Amino acid sequence: MKINVKNINDYTKEVELDVPWTTIEPDFESTIKKFSKKVKLPGFRPGKIPRDRLMQQFQPNIEAQFMDDNIHKYYLLALQERKIVPVNQAEIRDVQFQLGEHFSFTAKFEVEPDFKFPKFKNNMFKVQKNKFIPDEQDITDGINQLRRSHARIETVEDGAQEKDFILCDLQKLDESGVAIIGKKFEKQMLKVGDGSFTDDQTNKLIGLKPGESSKLDLPDNEDKTIKNPYELTVVKVEREVLPELNDDFVKMVNPELKSLDELNNDVLEKINENFAERSRQSFEKEISDALIDKIGFETPPSMVNNYLNNILEDVKKQNNGEKIDEQKVLETYRPSAERNLKWYLIRKKLIDQEQLSFSKSDIDAEVESLISRTPQSEKEIRRFYKKPSNRQRIEDDLTEKKILEYLTQFAKIKEVEVNTKDIRGEGQ
Repeated sequence: MKINVKNINDYTKEVELDVPWTTIEPDFESTIKKFSKKVKLPGFRPGKIPRDRLMQQFQPNIEAQFMDDNIHKYYLLALQERKIVPVNQAEIRDVQFQLGEHFSFTAKFEVEPDFKFPKFKNNMFKVQKNKFIPDEQDITDGINQLRRSHARIETVEDGAQEKDFILCDLQKLDESGVAIIGKKFEKQMLKVGDGSFTDDQTNKLIGLKPGESSKLDLPDNEDKTIKNPYELTVVKVEREVLPELNDDFVKMVNPELKSLDELNNDVLEKINENFAERSRQSFEKEISDALIDKIGFETPPSMVNNYLNNILEDVKKQNNGEKIDEQKVLETYRPSAERNLKWYLIRKKLIDQEQLSFSKSDIDAEVESLISRTPQSEKEIRRFYKKPSNRQRIEDDLTEKKILEYLTQFAKIKEVEVNTKDIRGEGQ
């Protein structure tokens, strides 16, 4: 069998196959036998029709069936011989078969791109590492978040205030203000103000009591730029009542803490941990992006499309059957899909090049580390990591960590202090 491989670009190959008659003759004879069992001719039992009679009457049909039955077989044999792994279904063309002579065709398909790493050396990557500097506002926000998580909800009769919740019935109106039959939506929950409505709409809600009504415009479910008129009738008004900041609240949040000062310190510690994790993730992404840019290769379109189709299916599930703009979803996620696939391919090659692997004991040690940080959840953690797919997650995380540690040694790192007030927009 003659195999000629052409590289069309970094990720597209074309394989031309030419198989001699001596190789394909047994397969052709097998096709004749199978065809004989299916065809019906007067005076002959299935499978007992003479070969000459079959070829005389059905040669074109037999040749067509032979090609259909054997293209895939010889295509796979060629891939195995040349150690090529496609990432999509091949496009088959120029199929030729001449009885007694040869069988040939061309297969065009995509593969993972073949790229080379640059020579790794010191300071080859210029990356930034942020050090976030929290302030009192972060602590206040953290405390208030804890208060909201322990808040109680009370039904009030004195009229809605900003940040209250209104349980209401909504009746859609036409342009003249008449109720549209079949467009009444009962027991809907709305939050007054707090960015949920314009100032004008918020003012229409403030002061409303159970049984009272107001007319306002609400965005359309499908096109948020369209505003539809509704009549809102209040069923009840609920208010979030935050617990007082005192020692009882401290004990409610964490019995091990003794005072508000200790709570503040505990909140600040968690804030610093969260910002450190945010800094780490941003730093690691900068390193991986820098390597992607250094190599500069294209991802196979079929891989990108498969990735995007999976994302699209996830978005559809999250929308619970609601209509979505599929094209917009694909366009929105395409850049990240291409980036993530490039990193996947680079990561895969680095693992092979640096021979990165982890033993069962390495994974067990990581599980024990997780348990030491949350000993109260030991049983749940051990149960969770008995499942092979969950243990694989640990191995993937350890591998990612090892790769990024390897790349970090070649990075020129600029550390930058970032005040959290600038993130909130207060420093402008």
